[in-house]
Amino acid sequence: MIVVVLAALGAGACFAGAGVLQQRAASARPADEALSWRLVWHLLRQRLWVTGIGLAVVAYGFQALALAFGPLSLVQPLIVCELVFAIPLSARLHGVRLGTREWVGTLAVAGGLAAALATARPGGGDPATARLGPWLLALGAVAAVAVGALVAYVYVTGVWRASFMALAAGTVMGFQSVLLSSTVARMPLGFLAVASAWQTYLLVVASVGGLLLIQSAFREGPLAASVTVIDTAEPVVAVMVGATLFGETLHVGWPLTVLTVSGVAATVMGILALNTSSAMAALHRRDVRRQESAADRGTVGRSACEGRPHHGAPPR
Repeated sequence: MIVVVLAALGAGACFAGAGVLQQRAASARPADEALSWRLVWHLLRQRLWVTGIGLAVVAYGFQALALAFGPLSLVQPLIVCELVFAIPLSARLHGVRLGTREWVGTLAVAGGLAAALATARPGGGDPATARLGPWLLALGAVAAVAVGALVAYVYVTGVWRASFMALAAGTVMGFQSVLLSSTVARMPLGFLAVASAWQTYLLVVASVGGLLLIQSAFREGPLAASVTVIDTAEPVVAVMVGATLFGETLHVGWPLTVLTVSGVAATVMGILALNTSSAMAALHRRDVRRQESAADRGTVGRSACEGRPHHGAPPR
């Protein structure tokens, strides 16, 4: 049991570090790179972002170790404690001190999400039983939520842009987890069974699209406004779609259902508290200034290459 707890907490700490480094790199990119593959292309050439990806790989290794010795119902709630590491670390790096509101919001999200996952304890089911009709319905529902979140992203301002982008990202990544389960279930049948399944190719599309959405969410605002929503939406979508397609069951009854609902409610309230806090607004303003500076440097560089003075530079 000690190995399970330490490995799960190690995974959470590494996921936290990975998120902080990736958001730090992505938040400095100019606004015209949002939802553009240029964002990922530029990030791939930044050591800070690549280090974050490396930490994420290490985190998955810790997660696999924890799952090898313990049940998912114990491991996953411990991993979501990454929020307790990630949000304070991100604020520290940006020179912003968290107040009572931010700490309460962070603990509410982490504790509520952990409680919901621990009490619902989804399990069972068979990924091989799903037919095409339910798959198409699930795909349509996921696409509707993701598109709706992106439409809302266009109309909101401030840190809420990061949250709605993160909602789209978490929805896609939750569906990606379901596709991964389906693909893994086919592996014992051989390479041809995996290669001939359309879910395998949709898994690749969802993984790549999810990466772009996550990095775009990181670019839009503070880590607390994005990672909390991603960590909430991803398991919720995975559980709901898994229960619909594979017949996975949830633990219900008194008092489990009350604790699950209370955990979800605490998570939502924590996200609202963080998004409306002064510290998150201050972090967002700092990110905007960094993005504007990056855009100005890029404009100056292009003007110099083209032999034209930039309007913001002194005349020669």
